[in-house]
Amino acid sequence: MTDANTAPFAPALLAWYDRAAADLPWRRSGDPYHIWLSEIMLQQTQVETVIPYYERFLAAFPTVEALAAAPLAAVLKLWEGLGYYSRARSLHRAARIVVSDLGGRLPTTADGLRQLPGIGPYTAGAVASIAFGQRVPVLDGNVIRVFARLTDLDADVSQPQVRADLWALAARWLPAERPGDYNQALMELGRTVCKPRAPLCESCPLQTHCRAYAAGTQASRPVKARRTPIPHYDVTAGLIWNASGRLLIAQRPLDGLLGGLWEFPGGKREPGETLEDCLRRELREELAIEVEVGELFTVVRHAFTHFKITLHAFSCRYVSGPPQAIGARAWAWAAPEQLDAYTFGRADREVIAALRARRHMLL
Repeated sequence: MTDANTAPFAPALLAWYDRAAADLPWRRSGDPYHIWLSEIMLQQTQVETVIPYYERFLAAFPTVEALAAAPLAAVLKLWEGLGYYSRARSLHRAARIVVSDLGGRLPTTADGLRQLPGIGPYTAGAVASIAFGQRVPVLDGNVIRVFARLTDLDADVSQPQVRADLWALAARWLPAERPGDYNQALMELGRTVCKPRAPLCESCPLQTHCRAYAAGTQASRPVKARRTPIPHYDVTAGLIWNASGRLLIAQRPLDGLLGGLWEFPGGKREPGETLEDCLRRELREELAIEVEVGELFTVVRHAFTHFKITLHAFSCRYVSGPPQAIGARAWAWAAPEQLDAYTFGRADREVIAALRARRHMLL
């Protein structure tokens, strides 16, 4: 039996999913830990990027107990390059809660899952429905796009009330049978067929149900407000050498952007500052040291979600002041060949690549 409110397209969607579902590693496992890990990694990250990280992560931490017992530094190192590192920190904290407070078992309901760090409404719904068969909806960017086209929605989907209405629609349309497969099918349809640009409408199993297709408006759905310009910042970093040929690196505080990762110390230029003055000021404020700023070593451009930076890395000579962890969580002197033991963000890894290329040329 099916609910009268169940989506009329559910049978066609599930039949398509049975034929076309991608063979993904987390779909071969019914282990809730594996499903949870995959959903965390898939947040704002493409499937193809996630697969090798997922496999390496499980090889290192095959159980939630193994993850809980691991030091955060090891978790961050395996996450290196995947981005959005707050996901890794929250996953690690949640694993420790699951082991210490819940006997090593994830909550089976969406409400229970949402009590854990890093799990919001979407992830709770995905894990509860896929791992535990709970009748709980999901709503991510892919599902929003599918629903906006199915209903030919002309309202801005970024508005809170519109988003709430879409959540209500997702709950109303969710079938009682195979809710996890249905949710995965919606997400897969959005990822592979109902694409943001040039949707493959002619091969869509829901074409006869799609109001936007009938009206010819699929290219303009979903409606979104125009984005504001992304701000840009100039940032400095110091390649600070001591007399022993080691580089000074600093660990960022755990809270905030790239929390817990290591970096070449420096910071954002203030209005009216030269890049060199910015670097000297930041090093005093962050580590209480004095340096001699030398030549510009390399420039790296990098985009985060809400802003862009141009990172100016200078060669520096350490002058005085024992380093102190004032604006940093920790600091260390590391030989260039030791840098792989630390976890760096993408921009700093590009600086490391330039450093190694330069050293190779000088050999």
